[in-house]
Amino acid sequence: MALMSRRISLYFQRNSQSIPRILRRFDGSKRYSTDMGSSACKQGKPLYPLPEQSANIVPWRFFLIPGSVIAGISGLLIFLHYNDENRAIPKGKGERFERSRLFQAPVIGGPFNLIDTEGHVITEKSLLGNWVLLYFGYTSSPDVGPAEVQKMANAIKALELTQKLEVLPVFVTIDPQQDNPSHLKAYLREFDSRIMGLTGPAASVRQMAQEYRVFFKKVDEEGDDYLVESSHNMYLLNPNMVVTRSLGVEYSASDLVSEITKEMMKTRTKISQS
Repeated sequence: MALMSRRISLYFQRNSQSIPRILRRFDGSKRYSTDMGSSACKQGKPLYPLPEQSANIVPWRFFLIPGSVIAGISGLLIFLHYNDENRAIPKGKGERFERSRLFQAPVIGGPFNLIDTEGHVITEKSLLGNWVLLYFGYTSSPDVGPAEVQKMANAIKALELTQKLEVLPVFVTIDPQQDNPSHLKAYLREFDSRIMGLTGPAASVRQMAQEYRVFFKKVDEEGDDYLVESSHNMYLLNPNMVVTRSLGVEYSASDLVSEITKEMMKTRTKISQS
């Protein structure tokens, strides 16, 4: 018994400094006791003190809509960025693509079947191997028509004399009702006998005009007299009967010579390189 008392006394002497620290952990001024917790629970109060709640709490749904909008806009911008990158054409590629499409799949031109001033059937195959300058008009045109035919004749002569280039001029009437082969021959002889005149049934003429995107219609009709309103473009076709240029009324005869020469030289260069 004495031995046990001595041991207890020795224990308290060794731990005299740690006992106050242990007691401070259970200081009642800073913690609720078990009895206080039990009484608080019985009164419907929380066991531990809670922070004061703000009266202006913002619900979480308030942040949901703006967040969704921002996410949607961000996704759209990312999509547009990658879409633009995929559609981007490297510098210099676009021009080559347009040019190749022009030569390989022309949207102007097509088959036709008409009659020349000698009564011979002429189709697109009949003109293969020639550079062709094609114009649609009619012999009773009061102003623009004759001026365009004269411009065609002057350009053909200049190409032959100054550039040593041969181009076949072709005149297609858009008024086959009046422009029969003999009438057409007499009209074209006034400008240049080398101009090939083509006419034929109205349906055949209309079909060719549609193939070459030529607009025309009768206007100011008074009995048998009328005018024909139409477009006045000339078309330059290469020896494969592919349209390479469309030349409007704004081109003078010298302009025609310049543009036709460029196209013919360009083709010769490609042939020599190949």
